[in-house]
Amino acid sequence: MKIGIAGVGGIGSNVAVYLVRSGVRRLKLVDFDCVEAGNLNRQFYFRDQTGRPKVDMLAENLLRIAPDLHVERARVKLDTLSMAGTFEGCDVIVEGLDGAADKKALLEALLPAGRPIVSASGVAGRHMDRMETRRIGACTIVGDFLTDAANARCYAPKVAAIAAMMAHIILEKGGYYD
Repeated sequence: MKIGIAGVGGIGSNVAVYLVRSGVRRLKLVDFDCVEAGNLNRQFYFRDQTGRPKVDMLAENLLRIAPDLHVERARVKLDTLSMAGTFEGCDVIVEGLDGAADKKALLEALLPAGRPIVSASGVAGRHMDRMETRRIGACTIVGDFLTDAANARCYAPKVAAIAAMMAHIILEKGGYYD
C-alpha cells in the first residue's frame, strides 16, 4: 500500500511517523515548505533541520526509523491542476494542509475518482474531548470540527492524537491489523 501525504507539517509528519512505525513502507511526501523553528513543538523535525525542505528532512528522519522505507518526495505547492497527478498511484491520501481553501481543493480534485482521503478538521486548541470521526463517501475526517488555527494555537497533544487517529484509519483500510 502506498500512502500519499499532502502537507507534512504537524498532521502530515506525525501521521507518517505512526504509519512507518506500524509497518507501512511506501510513502509519497508532498510539501513546498521548509522546517520552521516555531513549529518544532508539534512536527517531527529537529532544530538543526530548520530552514531545510520538509519533504527531505522528513524522509531523512523516517529512514532512520525504517531503512527499508521507499519514500518519494515532491517539493511542490499543490494547486487544483496538479493534485490528481501528484497522487497518481497512491492508495490513500492524507490531507495535512493548512488552509480551508486548500483542503477543499484537494477533496474536490481527488474524491470524484473515488480516492480514499483521510483528512483533519479542527486541530487547534486544547480541547480534546470534542474529537470525532466523520465519514463522507471515500473521505474520513478526524477532529473537533470547531476550532480554527486562525483563532487558537495548535498544541502537540491534540495534533498527535488526531494524527494517531488518522494513521489508525489508514492501517485499518490497508489491512495492517490482524
